Amino acid sequence: MKSFLENSMNATLMTLACMVFFMACVPQLAAQQGADDLYNHKCAICHGKDGLGNTAKGKKVQVKDVHANMKDSRDDMVKVVTDGKGDNMDSYKGELTSKQIQDIVDYYRSLGQK
Repeated sequence: MKSFLENSMNATLMTLACMVFFMACVPQLAAQQGADDLYNHKCAICHGKDGLGNTAKGKKVQVKDVHANMKDSRDDMVKVVTDGKGDNMDSYKGELTSKQIQDIVDYYRSLGQK
């Protein structure tokens, strides 16, 4: 019986150690991603890889294409990505750094220049 308890405890401790390691690595992995990778992972589901918003989810929530959004300033766009917008766009301030948000906005704005 003691062996079973020791094995269970060891397995639990190993699982917890792996979880702690994983949680410590996730922010570093996100920081290493380029703006295009972050945009494609976080934003393209609605805004589309091309920024035109022609995705199923983008159409459902009536995303404007990048060219229409270019009238907004960079700072306004950073604020929207940081704080979210209504029920359709989540805030990323707890998930991404300020620099990553600025890089995503710059990448998105570059799509409007194509």
